[in-house]
Amino acid sequence: MNTLKTDFDANGFLIIPDFYSAGDCNKLIDRAAALSRSFDYKGQASVFQTNDQARTSDGYFLASGDDISFFFEKDAFDEKGNLRQPVEKSLNKIGHAMHDLDPVFDAFSRSPKIKQLAHDLELDDYLIIQSMYIFKHAKIGGMVDVHQDSTFLYTEPDSCIGFWFALEDATAKNGCLWAKPGGHLTPLRERFHRNDTGGTTMEKADPSPVNIDEMQALEVKKGTCIVLHGLLPHYSLPNTSGRSRQAYSIHAINGKAVYAKDNWLQRTQFPLRGF
Repeated sequence: MNTLKTDFDANGFLIIPDFYSAGDCNKLIDRAAALSRSFDYKGQASVFQTNDQARTSDGYFLASGDDISFFFEKDAFDEKGNLRQPVEKSLNKIGHAMHDLDPVFDAFSRSPKIKQLAHDLELDDYLIIQSMYIFKHAKIGGMVDVHQDSTFLYTEPDSCIGFWFALEDATAKNGCLWAKPGGHLTPLRERFHRNDTGGTTMEKADPSPVNIDEMQALEVKKGTCIVLHGLLPHYSLPNTSGRSRQAYSIHAINGKAVYAKDNWLQRTQFPLRGF
């Protein structure tokens, strides 16, 4: 009996401790720091805000499906437009094609362990469509509002699956994920997509509210893998601690499903690949 698949189908998420070693996690941390230090942000400082991305979307953000792009926390700059801290301590995330363009991230995203996990979850037809390195820096790591990943990676039929890796311990104080077992057994509530004017729109799909009081903190240790169903509502609070909560995530979709042409994330320069 495939207990991983059974548990995932029932709960909408899986927590797999010790999926990666501390050394594996440190390789990604070091690589992300090196990429950050090499980024020349002057003249191109894009801010990522989950609660207002439709308004703040720009060309840099919309082209990031083909690139390794850098996005700042909204409080990273002072009133004069200068960074309050070094660039590597000011970023919200890096996205969205590291898994295809950087050898370190590629190896992490397509390791034998992930290939086996994808097989156990019967994801043999799946393609990795995006990757994100999330810094969640101490004190300035912002909140990620309640959302469903399928809002941003819409397919027909729904097929989005996320793999979230704790590169450092994730606690309630430094901004761990929150979710409710079985929460994925609800409809898609919003769709984030491109509009006719060259920007993006967050469109209501279902008015059903999400009760966050029923969600639980997914506190996990470094090296843990959390698998997330695309319809599972989840969120994370601001990092109010003195420790960062760095994480890496990849999202995959069924290659046989129809990927919406107006999804914000588009791959135009090279094809998607599987695990």
